[in-house]
Amino acid sequence: MTQIKKYTPTTRRQALAKLTGWQKMRGREAIGKQYVFANFSASFAWMTQIALYAEKIDHHPEWFNVYNKIEVVLATHEAGGITQKDIAMARYMDKCAKALKGKPSPLAGSVSNEKVPRVIEI
Repeated sequence: MTQIKKYTPTTRRQALAKLTGWQKMRGREAIGKQYVFANFSASFAWMTQIALYAEKIDHHPEWFNVYNKIEVVLATHEAGGITQKDIAMARYMDKCAKALKGKPSPLAGSVSNEKVPRVIEI
């Protein structure tokens, strides 16, 4: 198994300079960004797409979602900091977010006015 190497401060700065909106997290060897989508459906669709990709490449983000906003933190834990895996994931996240911009929200208009079933506690 090949050991992935943590970026040096210089390499990290160079990589971050090529990304839009990503910053080194204060007090952590990680990078972060906030995404804002049109609504909850769009943000959840994006998160689902990223989750499937993360599983495929076995590199999972830390994230926090409230309605249409998602805060993301990326770090390669086994390397103890930022690596090529994080930069590649950041690029993929940006690409997917850009693809969602200007498109109708997923599920827009698909929610019916039917009565929502009552939740039964067990």
